[in-house]
Amino acid sequence: MIFRKFVGLVAAFAAIAAAGAICMVALAFAIYAGLRDIIGPAWAAAAVAGIVAFIALVIAFVITRKARPPKPAKGDSQNLTAKLIELARERPLVALGAVAAAATVAFKNPRILAAIIAATFAPRPPPPK
Repeated sequence: MIFRKFVGLVAAFAAIAAAGAICMVALAFAIYAGLRDIIGPAWAAAAVAGIVAFIALVIAFVITRKARPPKPAKGDSQNLTAKLIELARERPLVALGAVAAAATVAFKNPRILAAIIAATFAPRPPPPK
């Protein structure tokens, strides 16, 4: 069941990415068609390239900007999940590589992924007395 949810989530992200790419291509064609008669085909193509580059720059800035991590409570050490989330915020490409590696492991053997997820979200044992 975990594997099916994971595959569904990956498919949903792929569909969103494909829809975004299609929208960008359609926007580029619309801008080109609107500017072609006004400033000529060469300048219209240059304007489309500039506008799409600007949009890509804005998206890259939004994705890579650093988020302010919440202040940890006194005496509370971070668990593995919090450390992974912090790593994903600081280095999104490393997090993407980790997701790709997890997907590879899940496709080869879903029991390993289930064991990793169960160990990650298991409650901490009580401290020894």
